[in-house]
Amino acid sequence: MSLHADATHVLERWSPPVPTPRAWEGTERDTPGTGPGQEQLRADYLRHLSEHPDGMWKACRSGHLTASALVVDPAAGRVLLTLHRKLGLWLQTGGHCEPADATLAGAALREATEESGIAGLELLAGGPVRLDRHHTPCAWHLDTQYAAVAPAGAVTAVSEESLDLRWFAFDEVAQVADASVVRLTEDVRALL
Repeated sequence: MSLHADATHVLERWSPPVPTPRAWEGTERDTPGTGPGQEQLRADYLRHLSEHPDGMWKACRSGHLTASALVVDPAAGRVLLTLHRKLGLWLQTGGHCEPADATLAGAALREATEESGIAGLELLAGGPVRLDRHHTPCAWHLDTQYAAVAPAGAVTAVSEESLDLRWFAFDEVAQVADASVVRLTEDVRALL
């Protein structure tokens, strides 16, 4: 199966997970993972793939799917963010799919491992946590966001794509990252 076919398969069967609410109980906030637009984004991603045989690759100028993973240390209640070299923002690990990637989940795990330096990461079961479409200098990124659990005693190493790597407590993410990373962190935290 090609990566394009795998991504189509994943998205056709995916529905946003419905985590158990925590901080959102009793509020009017959208339920984590099922916020506005997740189903619409899923449909948009599938339409993009059906219209663009090259829709997985950076060369697709109208946009392309990307794969990312928020690295989490559930026992310590923290997430690992990377200070992106080009964008200057604290983000989850992730990026462009590569020809050697067999699956979308595999691309997310590869990116997380490369950018964090952590061996032994494991993706949370159940597929992507959420979808996020955002514009970058190269094109629109149709990001498929996973969560990767770090093993106990994980040691990080800054990659050449990053200026820094740093662990942040779940509650600190909103102070350093944009709304997309905050939403991903909240949804992952609720799933844990």
